Amino acid sequence: MIVDLHAHYPMHLMPPEHRDTHRWVLAPWPGSRWRSVVLEILSRLANYQGPGGGPSVTVPLMKEGDVGAALSVLYAPFDEMDLSEPYGAPPLSRYVQSLRDQMTLVEQEVDGDGDAEMARNPEQLDAAIAAGRVGIVHCIEGAFALGATATEIADTVREFAERGLAYVTLAHLFYRGVAQNAPALPFMPDPLYRIVFPQKGSTGLTPLGEAAVRAMAEHRVLVDVTHMNDRALEHTFRVMDRETPLIASHIACRTTHEYNLTDDAIREIGRRGGVIGAIVCEHWATDGLSKPKTFHESVEVICAQIDRIRRVTGSDDNIALGTDLDGYIKPALAGLEHEGRMKPLQDALIARYGEDVARKICADNVLALLRRYWRGGA
Repeated sequence: MIVDLHAHYPMHLMPPEHRDTHRWVLAPWPGSRWRSVVLEILSRLANYQGPGGGPSVTVPLMKEGDVGAALSVLYAPFDEMDLSEPYGAPPLSRYVQSLRDQMTLVEQEVDGDGDAEMARNPEQLDAAIAAGRVGIVHCIEGAFALGATATEIADTVREFAERGLAYVTLAHLFYRGVAQNAPALPFMPDPLYRIVFPQKGSTGLTPLGEAAVRAMAEHRVLVDVTHMNDRALEHTFRVMDRETPLIASHIACRTTHEYNLTDDAIREIGRRGGVIGAIVCEHWATDGLSKPKTFHESVEVICAQIDRIRRVTGSDDNIALGTDLDGYIKPALAGLEHEGRMKPLQDALIARYGEDVARKICADNVLALLRRYWRGGA
């Protein structure tokens, strides 16, 4: 069985204008025609890679691929790229309602599906898996959506923790006054990204970012450091106490791309007992490697990430799979384009590492972390 640490299940439930990258750019981003041009390029990238060009993350596909649980990422593209605000504008309070609405949409959809159920705490997740249903767990990508003030962020984290929120990715694609982010547009070289989308301030986290970290620690919601630049990573490590675990839910190991993790970051996540989810996005996963043309070559790419994490941490306990499917990552690694293709990956990992280690990578490491840290909700 596989637990996908980062999957965009809600994406196919959202209104078409939110799902379709071709509609992302309906007007110039205030203050820069160049940013509008960049987003227009982004809008031409397709997203879905499932059967017939459909979604990659659905319950039937997860059942087919032996995916027993998905940490389901809530994300509102129109809020992050708020065309009514200048680039780098701080968060607005109304973004919180977008998350509430999307969370409710997911819950209603799952409640009507006999093959899946919402899991709001570790016990419910274990029960869903034991019953042969796909457990869906709420997560958030982008702390810009948590509120406009430290008080509002604290209230939002508490509210969503009570609804079962497991983790929040503090940074994302663009700077929004919470945490500095690493370049994460595959079509744009890192140096060019830094010019077009500069980070602001001299600290990795703003006071809002620090408030989010404190609130998450209080309510036992995991901090996800994916998308952070090195400055934000170091700042986050300093703000948190030295023992609190954190995760990098969908990422690879760095050779050249700043998006990916350095050995020092991998080592620190491992020291804290966190997990790192190997991404299936071809661009990030092949950092320093050849692009695969076959499924077997894709397995080699995934195993290169696994082997490096094992070497750096000295353990099999910090590795997971975080696909980022339906998260605008096309092309995915060959043969891993949707959740229905995860079982062959599981079989290949068993053949390579043995059943015990493969089971840790595919599911047990994530489940163990959730059981010992995630408080969950009622």
